[in-house]
Amino acid sequence: MNPARPAEPPTRFADAEEINPFKLLLDLHDRALARTAGRGRADAVLAELALSAAVVSWWARWQPSVIHAALRAGADLADVADATGLDASDVVRRWWRWVDVQMRLDIGGRPSVDPAEVRAIERRLGRGLVR
Repeated sequence: MNPARPAEPPTRFADAEEINPFKLLLDLHDRALARTAGRGRADAVLAELALSAAVVSWWARWQPSVIHAALRAGADLADVADATGLDASDVVRRWWRWVDVQMRLDIGGRPSVDPAEVRAIERRLGRGLVR
């Protein structure tokens, strides 16, 4: 085990940020290099860059649903902000943007998130939230 990596997965962005991002992406990176074994060095680096950018892009789209799951599970806003490395206002903004889309989705005549669940989270976060 690498002594620089904590025994337990980090729960705060500040802790996770201490881990070399390429170590975090090692499996993905190794697969990319294996697929590009016959290509030149520039192609291998471009593959790494493209995959890393795709992971970042994917995560940016996926993060709000995980923020929602954390809030639904009872995490408080300060803990979610620490886990994401975002300001609390940015967490709320990203969550609202996601919730607004999910509430407009019609799946069998119902939104994709429970409106009562959203209202419960809103109450926990406080009345000062602005949509």
